[in-house]
Amino acid sequence: MTRDEVHALIMAMPGVEEGASYGEPSYKVKGKFLTRLRSEDDSLVLMDIHFDEREMLMEAEPATFHITPHYQGYPSVLAKIAAIDARSLMDLLERRWRKIASKALLKAYDAEKNRPA
Repeated sequence: MTRDEVHALIMAMPGVEEGASYGEPSYKVKGKFLTRLRSEDDSLVLMDIHFDEREMLMEAEPATFHITPHYQGYPSVLAKIAAIDARSLMDLLERRWRKIASKALLKAYDAEKNRPA
């Protein structure tokens, strides 16, 4: 994926606001942190990835998932933008989004998602 593709995917999620964190583009939902870009390694910070899952992701896809000492104690993983596929990224982001979105956003999103095509 490219940074533009990642940006479009994230901004398509309901209630997402663009901001800055550590001088880099970041994304929030109602002021709550969703993710941010890291220029140091062209990665995204993905939150709410528990330690066992993080280890599994890094072992299964070392070209995509990694961690730095700063994030070692947090339930998070870094994903290289160029290596991650859109579906995997959306799955990981949606999990975090569901945790921080309001009940109204969740209800509207689920209704839209479950509407027949």
